[in-house]
Amino acid sequence: MHKDIDPAAARAASSYPRRPGGATEPATPPPPLQRSGGEAEPAARPYPRRPPAAPEFPGCRPVPLLRCDLDTWDGRFEYWDGDTGIAWVCEPTSPAHEFPSHGLAGLVALIAAVRGSPIKCYGAMDLEMRDERGERWRILQADQSVYLHPREVELLGSRAMVVGKHSLPDVVLEVDHSTDVRRGKLALYEAWGFPELWVEVPESASPSRAAGRRPGLTMHRLEGGAYREAPESGAFGGWRAEEVHAALNEAELSEGSGAVLERVGRALGEREGTGPEDLPWLRSQRRQARTEAMNVAVREILASRGVSASGLHFDRWEWAGLGEAEVTRAALGCESGSDFRARLRSLRG
Repeated sequence: MHKDIDPAAARAASSYPRRPGGATEPATPPPPLQRSGGEAEPAARPYPRRPPAAPEFPGCRPVPLLRCDLDTWDGRFEYWDGDTGIAWVCEPTSPAHEFPSHGLAGLVALIAAVRGSPIKCYGAMDLEMRDERGERWRILQADQSVYLHPREVELLGSRAMVVGKHSLPDVVLEVDHSTDVRRGKLALYEAWGFPELWVEVPESASPSRAAGRRPGLTMHRLEGGAYREAPESGAFGGWRAEEVHAALNEAELSEGSGAVLERVGRALGEREGTGPEDLPWLRSQRRQARTEAMNVAVREILASRGVSASGLHFDRWEWAGLGEAEVTRAALGCESGSDFRARLRSLRG
């Protein structure tokens, strides 16, 4: 059944602006959109007034998919058109394609730890445009969707991110391992008003990759309703395209990439007044690490003075409110482990 669909005809049929009733744009303009940080975005144009040629999806095949079957569809697609009931499917996915999108989630988690507030990745969720009846009309699936301020985003429990209803992701990532976003999806993301699109061409080769498509990451930032290529991210200020590409293609995070993530995380934290201590789990880990370091230091001091430190170990609460200088003086002046503990209790009052 699938092979009976002519790809060229399917592309032409899915070319926007055809809608029920023949309208090329919604009767009512969409409301202003918000980034996840609360910053207002200009109202997104559902589609350009002069739509480009029919979008192309290299490396994909057209598959019939009716609206009523969307909820039971078990798989991914690049794009779905409600007018034609056609989904553009690229299968199968390979490790080379999946590695960058999952890798980005890991990288931004490290940035979040340094910044001191969570960053959420929603993977290849549906990015929907609805028609005037509220029905699903167009669907894009990115390889990764990133929100810098997930606490302000009401997506949990939602079936999809809906343009005009939910905050747009701060960054969407497309991995062009065997596809070419520039020939179709780029114009769609621009028309829907997504503020920042990253297109990654992995270092690992693909036999189906278009000739001349070189590895690298391109950042497209929305300015005045149109995408412009940019050397660095606006969402992750100071994170340069070549730095992101390098980190996404490393089997293990290098020291250099780690330093970059720390730099970006610190910059975001300084901008928002947050730091690692603002994350409860990380704060707990840092306190535990301090406790272990203090235990080692105290045992070494006592051993150097000939004071028995056998079995001496302190819980985190015993150091609470005490500085390293106070603890060191107590270790230098005590006569036994029990005397040391008594001095700590006295210092805590």
